[in-house]
Amino acid sequence: MAMANSLCYTGPFSIKASAKQATVQVKLPAVGACVSRHSLPSFELTARPASAVVAAAANTVEAEPQSEAAASAKVLPFRVGHGFDLHRLEPGYPLIIGGINIPHDRGCEAHSDGDVLLHCVVDAILGALGLPDIGQIFPDTDPKWKGAASSVFIKEAVRLMHEAGYELGNLDATLILQRPKLSPHKETIRENLCNLLGADPSVVNLKAKTHEKVDSLGENRSIAAHTVVLLMKK
Repeated sequence: MAMANSLCYTGPFSIKASAKQATVQVKLPAVGACVSRHSLPSFELTARPASAVVAAAANTVEAEPQSEAAASAKVLPFRVGHGFDLHRLEPGYPLIIGGINIPHDRGCEAHSDGDVLLHCVVDAILGALGLPDIGQIFPDTDPKWKGAASSVFIKEAVRLMHEAGYELGNLDATLILQRPKLSPHKETIRENLCNLLGADPSVVNLKAKTHEKVDSLGENRSIAAHTVVLLMKK
């Protein structure tokens, strides 16, 4: 009867069951010992310190996308930039647009030659490359840029574009002025812009609009331009 009421085992025996938050461990007597039905094995619940593991995993997951984003920014297949410029029109100044002198009774008051089109094209290229704007690279506080031809600025922007490994995909520009009418000069302006950019005419577009006699643009007191460029990885 004694044997019927007891359990004997002849080898080491250990059971461990792991869960996400705790470990369950069963402890039995030494080898060769017998236990009665009233002497049950003891159970021990041990909390598992998972907070450090979870925190480390969270940090790893968060850091990976940042490194991937930084890497992808260096190998973008294309970049888009936008440029805008506006100048006052005053008597006694030449009106130069896209490097072409346009006959008019007033021109742009500016530190350089005030070429509103070339200035916004430069800003569009610099913006696409993630570089400072034209005012930072060619500040109007520097005497050497006084009266400078804006072709100097655009050639530098093109040099920086090629240095970064990009070429012009296409360019779309809009000139806004009430007078003079640009229809007779638009093609000449576009051809000169293509030469300065070293671009095929098929990827350079130029539009001109009035401002319907609204505010300084519509009253022939200012001129503005917008440009969007697409740069392609070589």
